[in-house]
Amino acid sequence: MSRIFQVMLLVAATFFLTGQSSVAQTLPMPTTTAPSTEAEPIAPEEMTPEAINAMVARMSDDEVRALLLDRLDAVAMQDNVQAEPKSVIDVATSLWTAFSSQLVDAVKKLPVLFIRQGEAITNFVKDYGGLGGVLTLFGLVAFILAVGFAVEFAVRTYLVKIRNPDPNEPQHSLREALTFLIKRFFREIFGLIVFYFTLWLIGRPLFSEHDILFVGPFVGYLIWMPRVAAAFSRFMMAPERADLRLVNVSDHWAKFIHRHITGLMLLGGFTLFIVEFNMNNGVAAGETRIGFWLDSAVYVYIAFIAWTAREGLSDMMRGTDPDNTEFDEMMARGYPYFAIAVAGVMWVIVSTLVGLGKVQLLVAGAHYSTMFLLLLAPVIDTAIRGLVRHLVPPMIGEGKVAEEAYLATKRSYVRIGRVIAVGILLSLIARTWNLSLGSLLQDRAGIGDNLFSFAMTVIVGYVVYEGVSLWINRRLAAEHTALGLSQEDAGGDEMGGGGGSRLSTVLPLALVTAQGTIIVIFALLAIGNLGVDITPLLAGAGIAGLAIGFGAQKLVTDVVSGVFFLVDDAFRTGEYVEIDGTMGAVEKISIRSMQLRHHRGPVHTIPYGEIPKLTNYSRDWVIMKLKFTVPFDTDPNKVKKIFKKIGQDMLQDELYKDDFLQPFKSQGVFDIDDVGMIIRGKFMAKPGKQFMIRKEIYNRVKAEFAENGIDFARREVRVAIPGVDSADDLSDADKAAITAAATEAAREQAADGGAAPAKGPD
Repeated sequence: MSRIFQVMLLVAATFFLTGQSSVAQTLPMPTTTAPSTEAEPIAPEEMTPEAINAMVARMSDDEVRALLLDRLDAVAMQDNVQAEPKSVIDVATSLWTAFSSQLVDAVKKLPVLFIRQGEAITNFVKDYGGLGGVLTLFGLVAFILAVGFAVEFAVRTYLVKIRNPDPNEPQHSLREALTFLIKRFFREIFGLIVFYFTLWLIGRPLFSEHDILFVGPFVGYLIWMPRVAAAFSRFMMAPERADLRLVNVSDHWAKFIHRHITGLMLLGGFTLFIVEFNMNNGVAAGETRIGFWLDSAVYVYIAFIAWTAREGLSDMMRGTDPDNTEFDEMMARGYPYFAIAVAGVMWVIVSTLVGLGKVQLLVAGAHYSTMFLLLLAPVIDTAIRGLVRHLVPPMIGEGKVAEEAYLATKRSYVRIGRVIAVGILLSLIARTWNLSLGSLLQDRAGIGDNLFSFAMTVIVGYVVYEGVSLWINRRLAAEHTALGLSQEDAGGDEMGGGGGSRLSTVLPLALVTAQGTIIVIFALLAIGNLGVDITPLLAGAGIAGLAIGFGAQKLVTDVVSGVFFLVDDAFRTGEYVEIDGTMGAVEKISIRSMQLRHHRGPVHTIPYGEIPKLTNYSRDWVIMKLKFTVPFDTDPNKVKKIFKKIGQDMLQDELYKDDFLQPFKSQGVFDIDDVGMIIRGKFMAKPGKQFMIRKEIYNRVKAEFAENGIDFARREVRVAIPGVDSADDLSDADKAAITAAATEAAREQAADGGAAPAKGPD
């Protein structure tokens, strides 16, 4: 770069940044190696291009470099001097001033509103050469509108035909209703497009560019926009076809809401039209403030609709889903008041933006689009729940667990759909206000961007959280259903109950771990999007982790021991185990400990690190052995045949056959005591099913013994009296003495450990 160009750039920067004309006072006096006279300073009035060129010609390269560095330092110092940040009170004061000034200004200009509006109409009439020109213009507008409506009617009637379902049919399927309503909606939209192009083709030769300034907004705001809103409302409300209505609302409220939605869009369109009309006819928007009053009327109209139709709006928000939660009911009841609040808040925002001088987006109707998107909530929510009802996977299995899992799945899908809808609405609202999502995420410009990024991060995190929870819960419910377990199963009413699968044991821990990880990660990302430096948080978490590791070694021992117990598959939820004399069914496991439910009710919490040995009574199979005492004269082979018959019959029983691993059978005479023979039988069954089988076997053995004349042995005390051949020859005194002796013998036997009934002589 040449020396002259550098200095010229420097001088230009000096003028631009400082706005001073005394450049000569800031420039150093050049010196040369050759003897010469020093240059005289240039006065401000002599600052001409020729003088600047002459001054630069006398400067050396070192002088130019020094001057450039000096001025760059000065510019850097000026950039570092920033205005003091405003306090919250200052910001609130400025916003209140901007809002209140609009109301005060509108009230002050209310007396001249009609006068200035009359001037705008007068200017419009004069611009078209008087009343005749205006009538001609409106006549042409009426002509092209009539032609447009005629062409649209012909196209919709004769070219685009759809079959109208019979209203006398008792009920139409969702597919039939959607098919008809969608076809009718697109037919209306296609008709509006035909209507628009007809107006364009006919009106283009008839109207000049100046006429278009009136005709375009007139048709767009007062005809096109309300008709599009009416088509959309007719699609959702079906005011004349209750049998095809997609939302849960009565005929009365469907017609009311449809009618007033069209009226609301007409009022909003008229507001935009009149503001543009006044500006095109010499009356600025701020001179009459008619836009303020009409815009306020829009918000009042919304509040009127929401308050009057609050019953219908609540029903529409509530829907027809029989599985609504209390949260759904609360949202349904509160939606009308939410709509009123949206209208009020938007009125305040619009008034404040006008007071701050930011009216460009308001002219384009960004506030109306925002309200439309926010007030669309019941329709979107109803659509989400309707889609979930028809698209959610079918219920897996039967019973209470399967039903609970199905309902939980529906609620998760609804929550995910709602959060995604909120994200889409935020993005659409951002685009409505010309906020680019990409630039917001990249440029990090201001608190608005930080809040938007924070909201989007929370939305994404919540969707991931719900998605992971949904998948794990469905797998867990499928495992419980496949095993025939319920959430409350704790191994039966006695020890040895059947447990869950290995996957059903690990999944709850995986769910807690995944949920905690997702919360921590997205919480840090969200905090970072707010502009908070998360590096100290991460450092603090690391230090806290080290402190926990050194100071809570027992906790670490418990966690590590639990991991290895799960890896070894030592226990599963629902299994009956014994740990160092403590017995119970595994009811709940966590990262640090497990809970055992004793079959009598107590719950024992045992840390993994304190488990020296674990005995599992519910793994794979269970053998149960039953003892029966019969008299000495009983034939063991006959008992064996009875046991075998019972075992074969139970294998054929639908209630028990799938629970047996080996049938019930006799093991022969196990022992002989002073009462009789002890015959033992056994069977092998699935864990948790042995108690039900045992009860049935006892009932069947008792019935078979009675049928075959076999009694169960009982403890007896027999008294033998030498010399007495018959008990009939005994006197009453002898019988009393014998009874007393038998009672004493029975008492002695009971004291020795076995109670036996007293019995007289044989």
